[in-house]
Amino acid sequence: MHMLTTTSLSTQHLQQIRQVRMLTHTHGLCILMLCIIRGYDHDMSSLCSGPRSSERRLHGAVVLCLGLLSVVLLVGLIILGVTYQDLAAEYSTIKANLTERLQASNDKLSFVSEERDLLKANLTSVSKELDRLQSLSKQKRTCPAEWKMFSCTCYLFSTKTDYWENGRQDCRDRGAELVTIDTVEEQEFISKTIKADNWIGLNDREEEGTWKWIDGTPLTVG
Repeated sequence: MHMLTTTSLSTQHLQQIRQVRMLTHTHGLCILMLCIIRGYDHDMSSLCSGPRSSERRLHGAVVLCLGLLSVVLLVGLIILGVTYQDLAAEYSTIKANLTERLQASNDKLSFVSEERDLLKANLTSVSKELDRLQSLSKQKRTCPAEWKMFSCTCYLFSTKTDYWENGRQDCRDRGAELVTIDTVEEQEFISKTIKADNWIGLNDREEEGTWKWIDGTPLTVG
């Protein structure tokens, strides 16, 4: 009986020892795992702390570069603004000068155009007169009876005695007019041909002493 009891106690004691060993083994595993986890956390913190520091330095460098770039852009904008104002003022001056020159050129062109039109009109008039004279020179022109021709113009030296107004009306009734002396040659022709006193197209009816031809031209003595 004692032997069995002793053996039983020894067996129970062995079981307790085994439990303690298992517990110790389990705690050792837990301690080992905790150490591994702590070591892993330490490594991770080391790994994380390195990139975070680099990232912060990179972020600071980027911020600094952006700040410098902003300053450069601001200075560039200020320079561009000042340059633009100078160019705008210069452009306005050049535009005003060009506008003034263009206006002056237009005025000159308008004046030249008017002169050209006037010369063209005069040339047309001269051409027509030349054509008329050439046509008359080619024709064998004759004057009515009792009329005399001088320089392609017919003259009638009337022998009637009457007032100036009636003499002028008589000329108009014949489709003519009292003579207006324009050239020295015409005056010499009339002086040589006239046989008596004849009315000519000269009078001072508007103002006594102021002689004018019937076309309104004042008498010039030269």
